[in-house]
Amino acid sequence: MRSGDEGVATVWAAGVIAMVMVLAGLVAGVGAALVTRHRAEAAADLAALSGAVHAVSGEEAACARARWVADRMRVEVVGCRLSGWDVSVHVAARPPTFIAAFGPAESTARAGPVGNGQTVGLAR
Repeated sequence: MRSGDEGVATVWAAGVIAMVMVLAGLVAGVGAALVTRHRAEAAADLAALSGAVHAVSGEEAACARARWVADRMRVEVVGCRLSGWDVSVHVAARPPTFIAAFGPAESTARAGPVGNGQTVGLAR
């Protein structure tokens, strides 16, 4: 071993460990973003379906029920409207940790009856 080479393996190992840690942090961030997006999509779908069940009571009741569902799924209702028998819900889910700087994950869903009189998404 040449003189001056002592401790080089330690420096290389520290560099590799640092790169692995950065890569793990990026993978965790992407995973958190995907989970947040899926949570927003699921919340929008369920809120729209729940609102559609209450569409017969009017927009206020339908949107109140949609907001109730969205609150329990930890998302914010950005918009809700009743058009005929269709309820459209737009939600935003805040991601955790450092990826929150990129903004919320948003999703929109619509639910209501189909053409032959059956209701979408409701088990009878």
